[in-house]
Amino acid sequence: MHTSSRRLSHSTLSFAVLLALAGCQSSPVAETSPPQAPEEPAVQLAKEAASQDQLREQESRSLDRVVVSGTRVRQEAMLAPASAPPPAPPAALNFASMTDVAALPQANTENYTDLPPNPVQRASEQPLSTFSIDVDTGSYSNLRRMLSWGQRPPKDAVRVEEMLNYFDYGYAPPTSRAQPFAVHTELAAAPWNSKRLLMRVGLKAYEVPAAELPPANLVFLIDTSGSMQDADKLPLVKLALRELAQNLRPQDRVSIVVYAGSAGLVLPPTSGAEKASILAALDQLEAGGSTNGGEGIALAYQVARQSQREGGINRVILATDGDFNVGTTDPTALETLVGEQRKHGIALSTLGFGQGNYNDAMAEQLADVGDGNHSYIDTPREAIKVLRDEMAGTLLTVAKDVKIQVEFNPVQVAEYRLIGYENRQLKREDFANDAVDAGEIGAGHDVTALYEIALVGSGGEWNAPLKYAASSQPQGHAAELATVRLRYKAAEGGASRLLEQPVTAAAQRAQPSPSMQWAAAVAAYGERLRGGEALGGFGWAQVAQWIDRAALASPHDTDGTRAELRQLVRTAAQLDGEPLAETNDKPLQIAGD
Repeated sequence: MHTSSRRLSHSTLSFAVLLALAGCQSSPVAETSPPQAPEEPAVQLAKEAASQDQLREQESRSLDRVVVSGTRVRQEAMLAPASAPPPAPPAALNFASMTDVAALPQANTENYTDLPPNPVQRASEQPLSTFSIDVDTGSYSNLRRMLSWGQRPPKDAVRVEEMLNYFDYGYAPPTSRAQPFAVHTELAAAPWNSKRLLMRVGLKAYEVPAAELPPANLVFLIDTSGSMQDADKLPLVKLALRELAQNLRPQDRVSIVVYAGSAGLVLPPTSGAEKASILAALDQLEAGGSTNGGEGIALAYQVARQSQREGGINRVILATDGDFNVGTTDPTALETLVGEQRKHGIALSTLGFGQGNYNDAMAEQLADVGDGNHSYIDTPREAIKVLRDEMAGTLLTVAKDVKIQVEFNPVQVAEYRLIGYENRQLKREDFANDAVDAGEIGAGHDVTALYEIALVGSGGEWNAPLKYAASSQPQGHAAELATVRLRYKAAEGGASRLLEQPVTAAAQRAQPSPSMQWAAAVAAYGERLRGGEALGGFGWAQVAQWIDRAALASPHDTDGTRAELRQLVRTAAQLDGEPLAETNDKPLQIAGD
Protein backbone atom coordinates (compact mmCIF):
# COMPACT_ATOMS: atom_id res chain seq x y z
CA MET A 1 0.00 0.00 0.00
CA HIS A 2 1.27 3.48 -0.78
CA THR A 3 1.14 6.70 1.18
CA SER A 4 1.57 10.28 0.16
CA SER A 5 4.61 11.94 1.75
CA ARG A 6 6.49 15.22 2.01
CA ARG A 7 10.11 16.00 1.25
CA LEU A 8 12.52 17.95 3.40
CA SER A 9 13.39 21.37 1.96
CA HIS A 10 16.98 21.99 0.88
CA SER A 11 17.75 23.98 4.01
CA THR A 12 16.19 21.35 6.24
CA LEU A 13 18.21 18.59 4.56
CA SER A 14 21.42 20.50 5.14
CA PHE A 15 20.52 21.06 8.76
CA ALA A 16 19.69 17.40 9.31
CA VAL A 17 23.00 16.31 7.80
CA LEU A 18 24.79 18.67 10.17
CA LEU A 19 22.96 17.01 13.03
CA ALA A 20 24.25 13.59 12.03
CA LEU A 21 27.80 14.87 11.57
CA ALA A 22 27.66 16.60 14.92
CA GLY A 23 26.86 13.27 16.51
CA CYS A 24 30.44 12.26 15.68
CA GLN A 25 31.61 14.44 18.56
CA SER A 26 29.11 13.61 21.30
CA SER A 27 26.42 11.04 21.73
CA PRO A 28 23.55 13.09 23.17
CA VAL A 29 21.63 15.56 21.04
CA ALA A 30 22.83 18.95 22.25
CA GLU A 31 21.98 22.64 22.08
CA THR A 32 21.97 25.00 19.09
CA SER A 33 25.28 26.02 17.53
CA PRO A 34 26.11 27.96 14.33
CA PRO A 35 26.76 25.89 11.18
CA GLN A 36 30.41 24.99 10.66
CA ALA A 37 32.70 25.39 7.67
CA PRO A 38 32.91 22.66 5.00
CA GLU A 39 35.29 19.75 5.45
CA GLU A 40 38.98 20.40 4.95
CA PRO A 41 40.42 19.35 1.54
CA ALA A 42 42.52 16.64 3.17
CA VAL A 43 39.42 14.98 4.56
CA GLN A 44 37.66 15.25 1.20
CA LEU A 45 40.63 13.67 -0.57
CA ALA A 46 40.73 10.82 1.93
CA LYS A 47 37.07 10.11 1.26
CA GLU A 48 37.55 10.23 -2.50
CA ALA A 49 40.50 7.85 -2.29
CA ALA A 50 38.54 5.48 -0.12
CA SER A 51 35.65 5.56 -2.58
CA GLN A 52 37.98 4.72 -5.51
CA ASP A 53 39.47 1.83 -3.54
CA GLN A 54 35.99 0.50 -2.93
CA LEU A 55 35.12 0.53 -6.63
CA ARG A 56 38.28 -1.39 -7.53
CA GLU A 57 37.85 -4.02 -4.82
CA GLN A 58 34.14 -4.56 -5.54
CA GLU A 59 35.11 -6.12 -8.85
CA SER A 60 36.95 -8.97 -7.16
CA ARG A 61 35.06 -9.32 -3.91
CA SER A 62 33.40 -12.70 -3.30
CA LEU A 63 31.09 -13.94 -0.56
CA ASP A 64 33.21 -17.09 -0.34
CA ARG A 65 35.65 -15.14 1.77
CA VAL A 66 35.59 -11.99 3.88
CA VAL A 67 37.63 -9.10 2.52
CA VAL A 68 38.03 -5.53 3.68
CA SER A 69 36.64 -3.05 1.18
CA GLY A 70 38.16 0.27 0.27
CA THR A 71 35.52 2.11 2.28
CA ARG A 72 37.32 1.14 5.44
CA VAL A 73 38.99 4.17 6.96
CA ARG A 74 42.65 4.42 6.03
CA GLN A 75 44.86 4.31 9.09
CA GLU A 76 46.67 7.50 8.20
CA ALA A 77 43.40 9.36 7.70
CA MET A 78 42.12 8.12 11.05
CA LEU A 79 45.26 9.27 12.85
CA ALA A 80 45.72 12.58 11.04
CA PRO A 81 45.20 15.58 13.33
CA ALA A 82 42.18 17.70 12.58
CA SER A 83 43.06 21.03 10.99
CA ALA A 84 39.93 22.71 12.30
CA PRO A 85 38.11 22.50 15.65
CA PRO A 86 35.23 19.99 15.72
CA PRO A 87 31.78 21.47 15.10
CA ALA A 88 29.41 21.85 18.01
CA PRO A 89 26.15 19.85 17.76
CA PRO A 90 23.20 21.81 16.38
CA ALA A 91 19.78 21.86 17.99
CA ALA A 92 17.46 18.86 17.72
CA LEU A 93 15.18 18.75 14.74
CA ASN A 94 11.61 19.79 15.45
CA PHE A 95 9.71 17.72 12.91
CA ALA A 96 6.39 19.20 13.97
CA SER A 97 7.46 22.69 12.91
CA MET A 98 8.33 21.68 9.34
CA THR A 99 5.10 22.72 7.70
CA ASP A 100 6.40 24.67 4.71
CA VAL A 101 8.17 21.84 2.92
CA ALA A 102 7.69 20.73 -0.66
CA ALA A 103 5.72 17.58 -1.44
CA LEU A 104 7.51 14.36 -2.23
CA PRO A 105 7.26 12.96 -5.75
CA GLN A 106 4.00 11.18 -6.55
CA ALA A 107 5.76 7.84 -7.09
CA ASN A 108 5.52 6.57 -3.53
CA THR A 109 6.41 2.93 -3.10
CA GLU A 110 6.05 2.42 0.66
CA ASN A 111 4.95 -1.15 1.27
CA TYR A 112 2.84 -2.55 4.13
CA THR A 113 1.42 -5.99 4.79
CA ASP A 114 -2.33 -6.32 4.31
CA LEU A 115 -3.94 -6.66 7.77
CA PRO A 116 -7.62 -7.72 7.74
CA PRO A 117 -9.11 -7.12 11.21
CA ASN A 118 -9.49 -10.00 13.64
CA PRO A 119 -13.04 -11.39 13.64
CA VAL A 120 -15.44 -11.40 16.57
CA GLN A 121 -15.71 -14.96 17.90
CA ARG A 122 -18.53 -16.63 19.83
CA ALA A 123 -16.93 -18.35 22.82
CA SER A 124 -19.36 -21.26 22.51
CA GLU A 125 -18.22 -21.85 18.92
CA GLN A 126 -14.52 -20.97 19.11
CA PRO A 127 -13.29 -20.71 22.72
CA LEU A 128 -9.56 -20.67 21.86
CA SER A 129 -7.46 -17.70 20.71
CA THR A 130 -3.80 -18.47 19.91
CA PHE A 131 -1.09 -16.06 18.79
CA SER A 132 2.62 -15.29 18.95
CA ILE A 133 3.83 -12.40 21.06
CA ASP A 134 5.27 -9.27 19.46
CA VAL A 135 7.68 -6.80 21.05
CA ASP A 136 8.14 -4.68 17.92
CA THR A 137 7.43 -0.95 18.19
CA GLY A 138 8.12 0.19 14.62
CA SER A 139 4.51 0.97 13.75
CA TYR A 140 4.17 3.62 16.45
CA SER A 141 7.18 5.70 15.43
CA ASN A 142 6.39 5.26 11.72
CA LEU A 143 2.87 6.61 12.28
CA ARG A 144 4.36 9.48 14.28
CA ARG A 145 6.56 10.30 11.29
CA MET A 146 3.58 10.40 8.93
CA LEU A 147 1.36 12.47 11.22
CA SER A 148 4.19 14.90 11.93
CA TRP A 149 4.46 15.49 8.17
CA GLY A 150 0.73 16.00 7.80
CA GLN A 151 0.00 12.60 6.24
CA ARG A 152 -2.94 10.36 7.03
CA PRO A 153 -1.37 6.91 7.63
CA PRO A 154 -2.67 4.01 5.55
CA LYS A 155 -4.72 1.48 7.47
CA ASP A 156 -2.25 -1.37 7.07
CA ALA A 157 0.60 0.70 8.55
CA VAL A 158 -1.31 0.67 11.85
CA ARG A 159 -0.41 -2.33 14.02
CA VAL A 160 -2.15 -1.71 17.32
CA GLU A 161 -0.04 -4.21 19.26
CA GLU A 162 3.13 -2.31 18.35
CA MET A 163 1.52 0.91 19.52
CA LEU A 164 0.58 -0.71 22.83
CA ASN A 165 4.07 -2.16 23.27
CA TYR A 166 5.76 1.19 22.65
CA PHE A 167 4.87 2.29 26.18
CA ASP A 168 6.05 1.22 29.62
CA TYR A 169 3.15 0.11 31.84
CA GLY A 170 5.11 -0.38 35.02
CA TYR A 171 4.45 -4.12 35.26
CA ALA A 172 6.27 -5.78 38.14
CA PRO A 173 9.12 -7.97 36.82
CA PRO A 174 9.69 -11.57 37.94
CA THR A 175 11.80 -11.98 41.04
CA SER A 176 13.98 -14.71 39.55
CA ARG A 177 15.48 -15.33 36.15
CA ALA A 178 14.36 -18.95 36.48
CA GLN A 179 10.99 -17.70 35.17
CA PRO A 180 11.85 -15.14 32.48
CA PHE A 181 8.66 -13.09 32.73
CA ALA A 182 5.75 -12.28 35.05
CA VAL A 183 2.11 -12.39 33.92
CA HIS A 184 -0.41 -9.64 34.78
CA THR A 185 -4.13 -9.52 33.93
CA GLU A 186 -6.81 -6.87 34.44
CA LEU A 187 -10.39 -6.16 33.34
CA ALA A 188 -12.02 -2.77 32.74
CA ALA A 189 -14.93 -1.32 30.83
CA ALA A 190 -14.18 -0.55 27.18
CA PRO A 191 -14.08 3.24 26.65
CA TRP A 192 -16.18 3.03 23.50
CA ASN A 193 -18.88 0.67 24.83
CA SER A 194 -19.70 0.35 28.53
CA LYS A 195 -21.49 -2.96 27.87
CA ARG A 196 -18.19 -4.58 26.92
CA LEU A 197 -14.97 -5.17 28.81
CA LEU A 198 -11.31 -5.00 27.92
CA MET A 199 -9.22 -7.89 29.22
CA ARG A 200 -5.51 -7.14 29.38
CA VAL A 201 -2.76 -9.75 29.39
CA GLY A 202 0.59 -8.18 30.26
CA LEU A 203 4.04 -9.77 30.38
CA LYS A 204 7.12 -8.25 31.97
CA ALA A 205 10.48 -9.79 31.15
CA TYR A 206 13.28 -10.26 33.62
CA GLU A 207 15.44 -7.14 33.79
CA VAL A 208 19.16 -7.44 33.12
CA PRO A 209 21.37 -4.37 33.70
CA ALA A 210 23.38 -3.43 30.63
CA ALA A 211 26.62 -4.01 32.54
CA GLU A 212 25.63 -7.65 33.11
CA LEU A 213 24.88 -8.49 29.49
CA PRO A 214 26.88 -11.41 28.07
CA PRO A 215 29.67 -10.56 25.60
CA ALA A 216 28.18 -9.36 22.33
CA ASN A 217 29.13 -10.14 18.74
CA LEU A 218 27.31 -7.54 16.67
CA VAL A 219 27.38 -7.00 12.93
CA PHE A 220 26.03 -3.64 11.73
CA LEU A 221 24.61 -4.31 8.27
CA ILE A 222 24.09 -0.91 6.67
CA ASP A 223 22.29 -0.07 3.45
CA THR A 224 24.47 2.50 1.63
CA SER A 225 22.56 2.46 -1.66
CA GLY A 226 21.48 5.60 -3.46
CA SER A 227 18.02 5.49 -1.88
CA MET A 228 19.66 6.03 1.53
CA GLN A 229 21.16 9.45 0.80
CA ASP A 230 18.28 11.49 2.28
CA ALA A 231 18.85 13.19 5.64
CA ASP A 232 16.37 10.92 7.43
CA LYS A 233 18.18 7.79 6.19
CA LEU A 234 21.96 7.23 6.18
CA PRO A 235 22.83 10.30 8.31
CA LEU A 236 20.29 9.14 10.89
CA VAL A 237 21.55 5.54 10.61
CA LYS A 238 25.04 6.72 11.50
CA LEU A 239 23.76 8.70 14.46
CA ALA A 240 21.68 5.73 15.68
CA LEU A 241 24.52 3.23 15.51
CA ARG A 242 26.84 5.69 17.22
CA GLU A 243 24.50 5.48 20.21
CA LEU A 244 24.96 1.74 20.37
CA ALA A 245 28.71 1.90 19.73
CA GLN A 246 29.23 4.38 22.55
CA ASN A 247 27.90 1.80 25.03
CA LEU A 248 29.96 -1.17 23.87
CA ARG A 249 32.34 -2.77 26.38
CA PRO A 250 35.86 -4.15 25.78
CA GLN A 251 34.49 -7.72 25.75
CA ASP A 252 32.05 -6.84 22.95
CA ARG A 253 32.94 -7.08 19.26
CA VAL A 254 31.40 -5.13 16.42
CA SER A 255 31.77 -5.43 12.64
CA ILE A 256 30.36 -3.23 9.89
CA VAL A 257 29.14 -4.61 6.56
CA VAL A 258 27.70 -2.34 3.89
CA TYR A 259 25.83 -3.10 0.72
CA ALA A 260 24.86 -1.16 -2.37
CA GLY A 261 25.46 -2.72 -5.79
CA SER A 262 27.61 -5.29 -3.97
CA ALA A 263 28.50 -5.99 -0.36
CA GLY A 264 31.73 -5.22 1.47
CA LEU A 265 33.31 -5.43 4.90
CA VAL A 266 34.09 -1.95 6.18
CA LEU A 267 35.17 -2.90 9.70
CA PRO A 268 36.32 -6.41 10.66
CA PRO A 269 35.44 -7.68 14.17
CA THR A 270 36.71 -4.97 16.51
CA SER A 271 36.70 -4.68 20.31
CA GLY A 272 34.18 -2.31 21.82
CA ALA A 273 37.14 -0.61 23.51
CA GLU A 274 38.28 0.71 20.10
CA LYS A 275 35.50 3.24 19.84
CA ALA A 276 37.51 5.66 17.74
CA SER A 277 37.96 3.05 15.01
CA ILE A 278 34.27 2.08 15.11
CA LEU A 279 33.02 5.67 14.99
CA ALA A 280 35.49 6.64 12.26
CA ALA A 281 34.29 3.72 10.12
CA LEU A 282 30.68 4.85 10.55
CA ASP A 283 31.59 8.43 9.68
CA GLN A 284 33.11 7.41 6.35
CA LEU A 285 29.96 5.80 4.98
CA GLU A 286 28.33 7.42 1.96
CA ALA A 287 25.25 6.47 -0.09
CA GLY A 288 25.25 5.54 -3.75
CA GLY A 289 24.26 2.76 -6.15
CA SER A 290 21.52 0.15 -6.30
CA THR A 291 20.48 -2.10 -3.43
CA ASN A 292 21.72 -5.69 -3.27
CA GLY A 293 20.29 -6.50 0.15
CA GLY A 294 20.50 -10.27 -0.25
CA GLU A 295 24.26 -10.19 -0.82
CA GLY A 296 24.71 -7.90 2.16
CA ILE A 297 22.73 -10.18 4.47
CA ALA A 298 24.72 -13.21 3.35
CA LEU A 299 28.05 -11.48 4.02
CA ALA A 300 26.87 -10.17 7.39
CA TYR A 301 25.98 -13.68 8.52
CA GLN A 302 29.34 -14.97 7.30
CA VAL A 303 31.13 -12.36 9.40
CA ALA A 304 28.88 -13.10 12.40
CA ARG A 305 29.63 -16.83 12.20
CA GLN A 306 33.39 -16.24 12.02
CA SER A 307 33.32 -14.23 15.27
CA GLN A 308 30.46 -16.06 17.00
CA ARG A 309 30.50 -15.98 20.82
CA GLU A 310 29.42 -19.14 22.60
CA GLY A 311 27.00 -18.20 25.36
CA GLY A 312 27.06 -14.59 24.18
CA ILE A 313 24.86 -12.29 22.11
CA ASN A 314 25.22 -12.94 18.39
CA ARG A 315 23.13 -10.56 16.32
CA VAL A 316 23.04 -8.86 12.93
CA ILE A 317 21.47 -5.38 13.05
CA LEU A 318 20.14 -4.37 9.64
CA ALA A 319 19.64 -0.64 9.04
CA THR A 320 17.72 0.03 5.81
CA ASP A 321 14.75 1.56 4.08
CA GLY A 322 14.06 -1.97 2.80
CA ASP A 323 14.26 -0.98 -0.87
CA PHE A 324 16.07 -4.09 -2.21
CA ASN A 325 16.14 -3.79 -6.00
CA VAL A 326 18.99 -6.00 -7.30
CA GLY A 327 20.39 -9.40 -6.41
CA THR A 328 18.18 -11.56 -4.20
CA THR A 329 14.95 -9.56 -3.91
CA ASP A 330 12.44 -12.38 -3.43
CA PRO A 331 11.10 -12.11 0.16
CA THR A 332 10.71 -15.87 0.49
CA ALA A 333 14.36 -16.51 -0.43
CA LEU A 334 15.54 -13.86 2.02
CA GLU A 335 13.34 -15.27 4.79
CA THR A 336 14.75 -18.75 4.14
CA LEU A 337 18.30 -17.42 4.44
CA VAL A 338 17.50 -15.59 7.68
CA GLY A 339 15.60 -18.57 9.11
CA GLU A 340 18.51 -20.92 8.48
CA GLN A 341 20.95 -18.61 10.25
CA ARG A 342 18.57 -18.32 13.20
CA LYS A 343 19.06 -22.05 13.75
CA HIS A 344 22.79 -21.39 14.18
CA GLY A 345 22.15 -18.96 17.03
CA ILE A 346 22.51 -15.69 15.09
CA ALA A 347 19.54 -13.34 15.43
CA LEU A 348 18.55 -10.51 13.08
CA SER A 349 17.02 -7.22 14.19
CA THR A 350 15.93 -4.51 11.76
CA LEU A 351 15.96 -0.73 12.01
CA GLY A 352 13.73 1.01 9.46
CA PHE A 353 14.48 4.48 8.11
CA GLY A 354 13.10 7.02 5.69
CA GLN A 355 9.99 7.68 3.68
CA GLY A 356 8.69 7.48 0.16
CA ASN A 357 10.13 4.02 -0.56
CA TYR A 358 10.13 2.51 2.95
CA ASN A 359 9.46 -1.25 2.79
CA ASP A 360 7.88 -1.87 6.18
CA ALA A 361 6.61 -5.31 5.19
CA MET A 362 10.14 -6.52 4.37
CA ALA A 363 11.79 -5.05 7.48
CA GLU A 364 9.18 -6.42 9.88
CA GLN A 365 9.05 -9.89 8.37
CA LEU A 366 12.82 -10.37 8.29
CA ALA A 367 13.01 -9.45 11.99
CA ASP A 368 10.21 -11.90 12.81
CA VAL A 369 11.91 -14.75 10.98
CA GLY A 370 15.29 -13.80 12.43
CA ASP A 371 14.27 -14.01 16.11
CA GLY A 372 14.79 -10.27 16.40
CA ASN A 373 12.76 -7.13 16.85
CA HIS A 374 11.85 -4.37 14.44
CA SER A 375 12.04 -0.67 15.24
CA TYR A 376 11.52 2.37 13.05
CA ILE A 377 13.91 5.26 13.68
CA ASP A 378 12.35 8.58 12.75
CA THR A 379 14.30 10.92 15.03
CA PRO A 380 17.53 11.14 17.03
CA ARG A 381 15.45 10.69 20.17
CA GLU A 382 14.09 7.39 18.92
CA ALA A 383 17.62 6.24 18.14
CA ILE A 384 18.64 6.96 21.72
CA LYS A 385 15.55 5.19 23.08
CA VAL A 386 16.05 1.99 21.08
CA LEU A 387 19.84 1.69 21.02
CA ARG A 388 20.87 3.22 24.32
CA ASP A 389 18.03 3.33 26.85
CA GLU A 390 16.58 -0.04 25.82
CA MET A 391 19.85 -1.68 24.79
CA ALA A 392 19.42 -4.76 27.03
CA GLY A 393 16.00 -5.58 25.58
CA THR A 394 17.15 -4.81 22.04
CA LEU A 395 20.09 -7.22 22.26
CA LEU A 396 19.46 -9.91 24.91
CA THR A 397 16.68 -12.48 24.44
CA VAL A 398 15.43 -13.99 27.73
CA ALA A 399 12.69 -16.22 26.28
CA LYS A 400 12.13 -17.65 22.79
CA ASP A 401 9.09 -18.85 20.86
CA VAL A 402 6.64 -17.25 23.29
CA LYS A 403 3.04 -18.15 22.46
CA ILE A 404 -0.20 -17.13 24.14
CA GLN A 405 -3.39 -19.17 24.11
CA VAL A 406 -6.51 -17.87 25.82
CA GLU A 407 -9.44 -20.21 26.42
CA PHE A 408 -12.69 -18.35 27.10
CA ASN A 409 -15.39 -19.83 29.32
CA PRO A 410 -18.65 -19.73 27.32
CA VAL A 411 -20.66 -19.76 30.54
CA GLN A 412 -19.28 -16.32 31.33
CA VAL A 413 -18.07 -14.89 28.00
CA ALA A 414 -20.43 -14.61 25.06
CA GLU A 415 -17.99 -13.10 22.52
CA TYR A 416 -14.46 -11.80 22.20
CA ARG A 417 -12.04 -10.26 19.71
CA LEU A 418 -8.29 -9.80 19.91
CA ILE A 419 -7.19 -6.20 19.29
CA GLY A 420 -4.16 -6.21 17.00
CA TYR A 421 -1.76 -9.10 16.41
CA GLU A 422 -3.45 -9.71 13.04
CA ASN A 423 -0.26 -11.06 11.48
CA ARG A 424 0.70 -13.10 14.57
CA GLN A 425 -2.19 -15.57 14.57
CA LEU A 426 -1.41 -19.25 15.15
CA LYS A 427 -3.45 -22.40 14.70
CA ARG A 428 -4.63 -24.24 17.79
CA GLU A 429 -2.22 -27.10 17.20
CA ASP A 430 0.72 -24.69 16.81
CA PHE A 431 0.59 -23.83 20.50
CA ALA A 432 2.10 -27.11 21.71
CA ASN A 433 4.25 -27.70 18.62
CA ASP A 434 7.81 -26.72 19.49
CA ALA A 435 8.76 -26.76 15.82
CA VAL A 436 6.54 -23.71 15.16
CA ASP A 437 8.46 -20.44 15.47
CA ALA A 438 7.03 -17.62 17.57
CA GLY A 439 8.11 -14.31 19.07
CA GLU A 440 11.01 -13.54 21.38
CA ILE A 441 11.05 -11.30 24.43
CA GLY A 442 14.11 -9.28 25.40
CA ALA A 443 15.38 -8.33 28.84
CA GLY A 444 13.04 -5.86 30.54
CA HIS A 445 10.54 -5.77 27.67
CA ASP A 446 6.80 -5.32 28.21
CA VAL A 447 4.26 -7.21 26.11
CA THR A 448 0.61 -6.17 26.21
CA ALA A 449 -2.40 -7.81 24.56
CA LEU A 450 -5.99 -6.60 24.79
CA TYR A 451 -9.19 -8.52 24.18
CA GLU A 452 -12.57 -6.85 23.89
CA ILE A 453 -15.14 -9.21 25.42
CA ALA A 454 -18.90 -9.27 25.91
CA LEU A 455 -20.14 -11.16 28.96
CA VAL A 456 -23.18 -13.39 28.75
CA GLY A 457 -26.33 -11.32 29.27
CA SER A 458 -24.48 -7.99 29.11
CA GLY A 459 -26.25 -6.75 26.00
CA GLY A 460 -22.89 -6.01 24.43
CA GLU A 461 -22.84 -8.92 21.98
CA TRP A 462 -22.05 -8.22 18.34
CA ASN A 463 -23.80 -11.30 16.93
CA ALA A 464 -26.87 -13.37 17.70
CA PRO A 465 -26.08 -16.95 18.81
CA LEU A 466 -26.47 -19.71 16.25
CA LYS A 467 -29.69 -21.70 16.47
CA TYR A 468 -27.90 -25.06 16.43
CA ALA A 469 -24.74 -24.15 18.34
CA ALA A 470 -23.68 -26.65 20.98
CA SER A 471 -24.02 -25.45 24.54
CA SER A 472 -21.23 -25.86 27.04
CA GLN A 473 -21.52 -25.92 30.80
CA PRO A 474 -18.05 -26.46 32.32
CA GLN A 475 -18.17 -27.95 35.78
CA GLY A 476 -16.16 -26.46 38.64
CA HIS A 477 -14.95 -23.36 36.76
CA ALA A 478 -18.06 -21.21 36.68
CA ALA A 479 -16.29 -18.20 38.24
CA GLU A 480 -13.54 -18.15 35.62
CA LEU A 481 -13.88 -15.92 32.57
CA ALA A 482 -10.84 -17.35 30.84
CA THR A 483 -7.58 -19.22 31.26
CA VAL A 484 -4.38 -17.70 29.92
CA ARG A 485 -1.73 -20.20 28.85
CA LEU A 486 1.79 -19.33 27.82
CA ARG A 487 4.43 -21.48 26.21
CA TYR A 488 8.04 -20.43 25.91
CA LYS A 489 11.54 -21.79 25.54
CA ALA A 490 14.53 -20.69 27.56
CA ALA A 491 16.90 -18.38 25.70
CA GLU A 492 19.37 -21.24 25.26
CA GLY A 493 16.66 -23.44 23.70
CA GLY A 494 15.31 -26.82 24.73
CA ALA A 495 11.73 -28.01 25.18
CA SER A 496 9.00 -25.45 25.77
CA ARG A 497 7.55 -24.77 29.20
CA LEU A 498 3.90 -24.11 30.05
CA LEU A 499 2.39 -21.50 32.36
CA GLU A 500 -1.34 -21.21 33.15
CA GLN A 501 -3.24 -18.46 34.91
CA PRO A 502 -7.03 -18.16 35.27
CA VAL A 503 -8.83 -14.83 34.90
CA THR A 504 -11.86 -14.31 37.15
CA ALA A 505 -14.37 -11.52 37.49
CA ALA A 506 -12.33 -10.34 40.48
CA ALA A 507 -9.73 -9.04 38.01
CA GLN A 508 -12.13 -6.19 37.20
CA ARG A 509 -11.50 -3.18 39.39
CA ALA A 510 -14.04 -0.54 40.30
CA GLN A 511 -11.49 1.97 39.04
CA PRO A 512 -9.04 0.70 36.39
CA SER A 513 -5.36 1.15 37.12
CA PRO A 514 -3.60 4.09 35.42
CA SER A 515 -1.69 1.66 33.20
CA MET A 516 -4.94 -0.02 32.14
CA GLN A 517 -6.48 3.35 31.32
CA TRP A 518 -3.48 4.21 29.16
CA ALA A 519 -3.54 0.86 27.34
CA ALA A 520 -7.24 1.38 26.56
CA ALA A 521 -6.53 4.91 25.33
CA VAL A 522 -3.71 3.76 23.02
CA ALA A 523 -5.95 1.00 21.66
CA ALA A 524 -8.69 3.54 20.91
CA TYR A 525 -6.16 5.72 19.08
CA GLY A 526 -4.97 2.79 16.99
CA GLU A 527 -8.46 1.56 16.20
CA ARG A 528 -9.48 5.05 15.11
CA LEU A 529 -6.47 5.25 12.77
CA ARG A 530 -7.53 1.92 11.26
CA GLY A 531 -10.92 3.43 10.40
CA GLY A 532 -12.79 3.03 13.67
CA GLU A 533 -15.18 0.30 12.51
CA ALA A 534 -14.91 -1.42 15.90
CA LEU A 535 -15.50 1.82 17.84
CA GLY A 536 -19.01 2.64 16.66
CA GLY A 537 -19.68 6.34 17.21
CA PHE A 538 -16.56 6.81 19.34
CA GLY A 539 -14.90 9.56 17.29
CA TRP A 540 -11.72 11.59 17.59
CA ALA A 541 -13.23 13.93 20.21
CA GLN A 542 -13.94 10.96 22.48
CA VAL A 543 -10.52 9.41 21.80
CA ALA A 544 -8.85 12.71 22.74
CA GLN A 545 -10.89 12.98 25.93
CA TRP A 546 -9.93 9.46 26.96
CA ILE A 547 -6.26 10.04 26.11
CA ASP A 548 -6.26 13.25 28.17
CA ARG A 549 -7.93 11.49 31.10
CA ALA A 550 -5.49 8.58 30.95
CA ALA A 551 -2.50 10.96 30.75
CA LEU A 552 -3.69 12.83 33.83
CA ALA A 553 -4.04 9.53 35.69
CA SER A 554 -0.32 8.93 35.04
CA PRO A 555 1.23 12.37 35.63
CA HIS A 556 4.85 11.16 35.66
CA ASP A 557 5.52 11.47 31.94
CA THR A 558 9.28 11.28 32.32
CA ASP A 559 10.05 10.75 28.63
CA GLY A 560 7.34 13.02 27.21
CA THR A 561 5.74 10.25 25.15
CA ARG A 562 2.27 10.69 26.68
CA ALA A 563 2.16 14.42 26.00
CA GLU A 564 3.38 13.60 22.51
CA LEU A 565 0.53 11.17 21.91
CA ARG A 566 -2.02 13.72 23.07
CA GLN A 567 -0.79 16.05 20.33
CA LEU A 568 -0.63 13.29 17.70
CA VAL A 569 -4.30 12.47 18.35
CA ARG A 570 -5.23 16.07 17.58
CA THR A 571 -3.13 16.03 14.43
CA ALA A 572 -4.88 12.84 13.25
CA ALA A 573 -8.28 14.33 14.02
CA GLN A 574 -7.48 17.42 11.97
CA LEU A 575 -6.38 15.28 9.02
CA ASP A 576 -9.75 13.48 9.26
CA GLY A 577 -11.60 16.79 9.19
CA GLU A 578 -12.42 16.80 12.92
CA PRO A 579 -10.25 19.60 14.37
CA LEU A 580 -10.01 19.56 18.16
CA ALA A 581 -8.80 22.02 20.76
CA GLU A 582 -5.07 21.92 21.38
CA THR A 583 -3.68 20.59 24.63
CA ASN A 584 -2.19 22.86 27.25
CA ASP A 585 1.14 21.11 26.87
CA LYS A 586 4.20 22.67 25.29
CA PRO A 587 4.47 22.40 21.49
CA LEU A 588 5.30 18.90 20.32
CA GLN A 589 9.05 18.37 20.05
CA ILE A 590 9.33 15.11 18.15
CA ALA A 591 13.12 15.07 18.12
CA GLY A 592 13.44 15.41 21.90
CA ASP A 593 15.83 17.50 23.95
